[in-house]
Amino acid sequence: MKMQKTLALVKMELKKIIREPAYLFLMILFPAVLTLVFGLAFGSPQFNYMAPGLFAYACIFIIMIVAQSFSDDREQGLLKRINITPTTSGEFMGSHIISNTLLSIFQVAIVAVCSLIIGFRPKGGATGFLLAFVLIIVLSICSVGFGLITASVAKSAGTATGLSFIFILPQMFFGTFIPLNDATRMIAYFLPSYYATDALNLIFLEGVPLTELTIWIDLGILSIMSVVIVLLGILLFKKYGKA
Repeated sequence: MKMQKTLALVKMELKKIIREPAYLFLMILFPAVLTLVFGLAFGSPQFNYMAPGLFAYACIFIIMIVAQSFSDDREQGLLKRINITPTTSGEFMGSHIISNTLLSIFQVAIVAVCSLIIGFRPKGGATGFLLAFVLIIVLSICSVGFGLITASVAKSAGTATGLSFIFILPQMFFGTFIPLNDATRMIAYFLPSYYATDALNLIFLEGVPLTELTIWIDLGILSIMSVVIVLLGILLFKKYGKA
């Protein structure tokens, strides 16, 4: 019964995202356009270097979608209505984590298809792709946490959109495809997208064996950060985000 309620909430959330033109643009058109523009602008050698970072780049925009979604739910009174139903906050939060993780997988699949069309040929094989999707799933969970933190302080969906860039921009500049030097790398160590991109570079560009310790260290650090950020997001939203 508990799982059925969670799945029903997941279905409701996915329908809401699909029906919103802005969400639909971010979900489908933005990753595709971004990948195609970069591929055509920079050409094959440079794009191959950038492609792993684009996977993480697309994923971190889930922060904005989650922040907007929770802010919309609060403005429309949905959160108050849920509080007087048998649905628990855990089921409601869980449905958002599941639905937005599915959305991230879909976005990354779009980036992967567009990259392959342009000419990107990743190393690592099918197993490498599978591990890459695991990394993206963990990063998307982390993005949900950042979205919850944003929604906790945002007063409206519009405000949530602006505030979400506090978490999006640093990860864009220091944790995706933009080259790092010694100084910027020190900043990147504090950002989840850095660890996802680092592992993806090792898998797709260098083709290192999946037994390579660095990949699993990156995944471990990313997993710890995701758990901490999601828990922090849930606690903050429960305390400040439902008003």
